Amino acid sequence: MLELHCHTTYSDGTLTPQALVAAAVAQGVRCLAITDHDSMAGWDEAIAAAEPHNLEIVPGLELSTVWQDKSLHILGFYPERSQLELPLQDRLAGRYRRAQAMLDKLRALGYPVELCFDPNMAPGRPHIAAALVQAGHAQSSQEAFDRWLGDDRPAYVEYEKFSAVEGIQLLRQCHAVPVWAHPYLFRGGEVAAVLPELVAAGLMGIEVYHPSHTASQRRQLEAYCQQYGLIMTGGSDYHGPSKDDRHTDLNQLQLSDALLLPLKQAAQRLRHGSC
Repeated sequence: MLELHCHTTYSDGTLTPQALVAAAVAQGVRCLAITDHDSMAGWDEAIAAAEPHNLEIVPGLELSTVWQDKSLHILGFYPERSQLELPLQDRLAGRYRRAQAMLDKLRALGYPVELCFDPNMAPGRPHIAAALVQAGHAQSSQEAFDRWLGDDRPAYVEYEKFSAVEGIQLLRQCHAVPVWAHPYLFRGGEVAAVLPELVAAGLMGIEVYHPSHTASQRRQLEAYCQQYGLIMTGGSDYHGPSKDDRHTDLNQLQLSDALLLPLKQAAQRLRHGSC
């Protein structure tokens, strides 16, 4: 079974890379992608933990970009690590600035929280929501999002401007296969209208199989992949066990590892300059 979208404690996941590997092995996963937000820090730990279990680790990340001022995430698979590390430092620095701006807004609203960021971790709203719960300001992370951190809520801060086109181009320059993550969660336009522009920028795939997608949406995305010659990927977008409804179950989609070969072939073409 295949999992091409999972997060660890290096971004907003609740499991360490080692614990994620153990959970994947227990659920029968054969190929596991580590796709933390704007970070590659979890790869080495996952690879070391996976080796005794013959579990293949797919190196990846989920790049935070914007399209029409709305968040749009691009998965990148098999990047050339040495080429991507420096640009990612800029993206991580932007995440720290954004998180601090939200903390400042919360303090001004009368809800101060203390939050220390690990320099190897990509901070995000889930970390701030957890801090609000720990401080007693909210009963749950969902309440924290509903009251302060959700889009258009009083403590929300937009991502720093980094367009989806720039993100796709950066990934391709670093020999990573760019894939649009969960397109039907995007709130900045219709998929049919946005997709051609992303393809023109160099998009190579779509995350067709995602827990948020309905059967009809999956069929539509499959048709788009056929139309534009795009790779199909999928994953549960696993963030670890949680009492919230926001997170999904590992390996719930039961995807075939046959999806991996086209992804590997695309990565090889990028490395050899044939794309």
